[in-house]
Amino acid sequence: MSGSDATESLAERLRPLALVAVGGFAGAALRYAVSVALPGGFPWGTLAVNVAGSFALGVLFYEARLVGRLGPRMRLLLGTGFLSSFTTYSAFAVETAALSPGLAVANVGANYALGFAAVLAGRAVVRTASEEVAG
Repeated sequence: MSGSDATESLAERLRPLALVAVGGFAGAALRYAVSVALPGGFPWGTLAVNVAGSFALGVLFYEARLVGRLGPRMRLLLGTGFLSSFTTYSAFAVETAALSPGLAVANVGANYALGFAAVLAGRAVVRTASEEVAG
């Protein structure tokens, strides 16, 4: 293997890491912006990013299953990079533990119910769009 082949191979191997890093940076920055923009007293920011991220992940997942136009690199950037940093289970757990028992139950219920509903909404959007494209 020549030196340029080894360099090219190393660059090719590092490309997925770079995609995840770039997506992760953008997702984490946007999550922070959402949490700062929404009012305090209840973890609205975490709820908002988890629901929005569930919708987007539903779209991404069902796009791969039903349409398949996005390539593996784009899915790596958006799914593993962006959405894994945009959504947050750890903040959800810590913020829930800090709430009163009644609000904690409401937060858990809202995150799970709205998150599942958002995934189903993402699936419905992809199905409708793919049916319209197919004619």
